[in-house]
Amino acid sequence: MAKSLSFLSRFKAFFALLLLVAMVFTSVPEASAKRPPEIRNQDDLNIRQDMHGEDLSGYEFVKFDLRGINFSDSNLTGAVFNNSQLNGADLHGANLQDALAYATNFEDSDLSDANLSNSLLMESSFDNALIVGTDFTDAVLSRIQQKQLCSIASGVNSSTGVETTYSLGC
Repeated sequence: MAKSLSFLSRFKAFFALLLLVAMVFTSVPEASAKRPPEIRNQDDLNIRQDMHGEDLSGYEFVKFDLRGINFSDSNLTGAVFNNSQLNGADLHGANLQDALAYATNFEDSDLSDANLSNSLLMESSFDNALIVGTDFTDAVLSRIQQKQLCSIASGVNSSTGVETTYSLGC
């Protein structure tokens, strides 16, 4: 009986060794981790100087340098521009409804006739931005931003028919 236990023990040891070798040399499937927001869809964006008329709704531009990019007449509904640079960008006639632009720089950008209704624009900068006919209805702005924008607001949005001064609550 002692001989059969010895054979059984050897078989178990051999089987365990075989299993261990198989595990070492077998490739493990690639794990897919969620990408951080800063790079989530950067590969898909293919940013060009002329993004005129593009459908970019829901895209995330987090910490992007978008200076001077032409987004005129683009659909940017629900887009995220957190901590992005849009200095000198052309957003004329763009649809930015429900967009999120926290701490984004719109300095010298053309927001004329753009629709920014229901957008969250806290801590963003609008120095020298062109806002003729821009619709800010129900947009979230700080009181300082609102006063700054009211001092230069004029015009009526061509798509919503809302006066810029009214949409800002001036």
